[in-house]
Amino acid sequence: MRGWIVSAVGVVVLQPTYLPWMGYLGMVDLADIFVFYDDVQFSVQSWQQRNKIKTAQGWIWLTVPVVRQFGSTINDTRINNTTNWNKKHWESIRQSYSKAPFFEKYAPIFKGIYENKWEYLADLNITIIKKTSEILGLETKFIVSSELKSEGVKTERLMNILKKLGATEYISGPGARDYIEVDRFKENDMKLYWYEYQHPVYPQIRREFIPYLSVIDLLFNTGDEAIRYIREGSQNALKLDERCLQV
Repeated sequence: MRGWIVSAVGVVVLQPTYLPWMGYLGMVDLADIFVFYDDVQFSVQSWQQRNKIKTAQGWIWLTVPVVRQFGSTINDTRINNTTNWNKKHWESIRQSYSKAPFFEKYAPIFKGIYENKWEYLADLNITIIKKTSEILGLETKFIVSSELKSEGVKTERLMNILKKLGATEYISGPGARDYIEVDRFKENDMKLYWYEYQHPVYPQIRREFIPYLSVIDLLFNTGDEAIRYIREGSQNALKLDERCLQV
């Protein structure tokens, strides 16, 4: 994990989400290797295809339309391009943030993304995340899980991915507590950290502060200070699961 133990290799494995929130980028920031978990089942109306932005009337969803196919994985999920969803999304973003102090600085990057015609949802999401990471100055190594061709289910498959990458530390969101088998980390002499992000307050245009929006809200409102706010939320977010330690 960068900034912790020099010899350690910290890995994060997360599904590629659309216009992710700042906590997602916080996990990118902490990882030596960030794995896009793209070959797991797609979930309809999840963060995989939608996120929130702030408008003059409050927050709204921006949802990428997809071609519904039962049992499809994220990387096989096609975008439904029979509508001009990309133009509509960009217009919503432009109308919402054109008066934000740093909109003009980053608008060309995101406008360029929305001017492309994307076929697959994963490609769109991964491009947005990588571009955002580049803006923030993050140097994390990115890998997609479908290229690793790891077998198994749930913790077994996760452990196979981590072994292939030589991980010594794994950072997980708290939502995985219900299914991760902590004993497997102990068996493989690997540390497990839970990432409990503390959402900071940052300057926003319009009315009261709204948390848990897409990271573009943070970028357009705070510019070069965005990474500082992300790291503020990560400062005390890592909690070591002591059950994985050897005794």
